[in-house]
Formats: sequence, C-alpha cells, structure tokens
Amino acid sequence: MTASREPLVATVLPEGTALQRILLATDLASVSEPATSEALDLASRAGAALLVVSVIDDGEVSAASGQRARRVDQVRQDRELAAQRVVEAARARGVRATFLIWEGRPATALMEAAAAERVDLIVMGSHGRGRVGRLIFGSVSQAVARDAPCPVMVVRPGARPVMFRAGTRAAR
Repeated sequence: MTASREPLVATVLPEGTALQRILLATDLASVSEPATSEALDLASRAGAALLVVSVIDDGEVSAASGQRARRVDQVRQDRELAAQRVVEAARARGVRATFLIWEGRPATALMEAAAAERVDLIVMGSHGRGRVGRLIFGSVSQAVARDAPCPVMVVRPGARPVMFRAGTRAAR
C-alpha cells in the first residue's frame, strides 16, 4: 500500500481507532491477489493480526445437472493449502496470521466471521463483473460492504482500494 492511500483508511475508521484484527475475505484465486497484497501491507504497517477467511459456496461444488462437480473435501483441501501460503507470507513479514475455511453463502458467512472474530476491518477483492454480472451472479463485495459490522475495503484489480463504512449502500 502506498502512502497516498493512507488517508483513505484514516478517514473511514473512527478517530483514534487502531487496527488490531483485519479479516481478508478471499476465494484464494488469482483475482484475489490484489486484495491479499493490500491486506498484508496494511496488517504489516498497522501491526495488526490477519485472519484469512475463505467461504466454500455450495454452488461452487454443484454442477448444473445437480451432480457434484467437485467434492467439498477436495475444495476444502485446495483452499487450506492456498490459505496456508497466505499465512506463511504474512508470518514472513512479521504479521500474526491464521485462517478459517467456512461453508455457506459467502456474504453471510463473511459477515458472521467478522462479527464472531471481532475484526476491525474487512479487506476483500471484487471480480468487477459490471452491472449485468452483478444482476446474474450477485455481488459478494456489495452485500458485505452494505451490511458488515465493520468498515470494508474493496480492492478491484488495477484500481485504487475503496473504503465503505459499515452499513453503507454505495459499494459495487
């Protein structure tokens, strides 16, 4: 994260708030790499702990015919290996880090994890699908930014991160 982005965080978090726990919401795919990098940088600078959370969506493991495309245990194993690499990268930078793999509806599960773990900030990526894609697939980042119990930083590939206060409806 560059110094030019620091005021973005400072203006969204309540005055005097120190980041102690950051939740990185990720599907651990390559499109999530900018959000991962942003979360690592922020946690390192703030001295905050990083919690990597990935949610296995039931739709991800089901084929259109109703048959399972991949077994949940296979998806979980892949996610655990990828999450462990993020944790190792964080620890190499001196950041305390752990991970959780949940199952369910991604937006709901992420907000439940944020509340249960009492995080100060959620950092997440956006696929940048556009208006039609959001209409068809929905937008996890939009739902989380709108209803999360804490501020949310949405990182879009090739764009500056955008911060949303908890409960705003402006995220896309």
